[in-house]
Amino acid sequence: MYLLQATSSSYNLVLLLGTLGMLVLTIGLIVFIIFHQRKVIRFQLRFQEMEKRQQKILLNASIRLQEEERQRLAADLHDDAGPLLATARLYLNENLIYQDKATQLQSIYQARQILDDTIQLVRNISHSLMPPTLKNFGLESAVNDSFQKISGSGSINASSRFHDYKERLKLDRELIIFRIIQELLNNILKHSSASFIHLTQNFQGDNCFIRIHHDGKGLVQSDFDRLNKSKTGLGLKNISSRLRVVQGKINFEKDPSQTYYKVTIEVPREEVPEEMLYNS
Repeated sequence: MYLLQATSSSYNLVLLLGTLGMLVLTIGLIVFIIFHQRKVIRFQLRFQEMEKRQQKILLNASIRLQEEERQRLAADLHDDAGPLLATARLYLNENLIYQDKATQLQSIYQARQILDDTIQLVRNISHSLMPPTLKNFGLESAVNDSFQKISGSGSINASSRFHDYKERLKLDRELIIFRIIQELLNNILKHSSASFIHLTQNFQGDNCFIRIHHDGKGLVQSDFDRLNKSKTGLGLKNISSRLRVVQGKINFEKDPSQTYYKVTIEVPREEVPEEMLYNS
């Protein structure tokens, strides 16, 4: 009888300890889940804050870019076109009718020369805003023309090849891509000391890929991301802000052979609806 009572007490004790153990494990698991969820929420909040800061940086870069272009346009018109037109007005003043014929002809000729110079100046300004080759013949012709000019300088071997650019993108997308390529070329020419630059284009599915190779000093993606978040590197921020407009991507890398750097631009053929971007 005593043995049965002892066995029963031991069984109850083991059952109690097992129940307490399960309870402790359950409580521990609940606490772990709560702390893990809080950690995930804090991480998500931090990520959203970083994303907001990045968007603000890109927005500021885009606004700064637009403001710089406006200021440059205003300066060109004020400093160059303004004085030319004012000088032409001097030749065509009200005293012209009282001058002898030879002086009148000379004044008219001088005014015409100045007006021709002003027209050329305005044409150059409009070309910088919208390159005529790009507008009339497309991205392929505009890029090839830029590379031919670089190669023609004799200081660097530059070439470009579009493999399947049979159907043009919309003009506004072509202009943004062209400006991105110009910015990349400018950086390579200024900072890389490269001996060659080569650009290729091809379509893969609904995306247009443009790759630029060069053998100079270059960037990898971590460098681009770091400079993009710093106060310097305005040109790189302009690239990011332009890519955001066309929902594009860019990747900087060094070839596995360690002999050259490669920049890859990826841009959708058409604008992707925001809900599709969100769902993806």
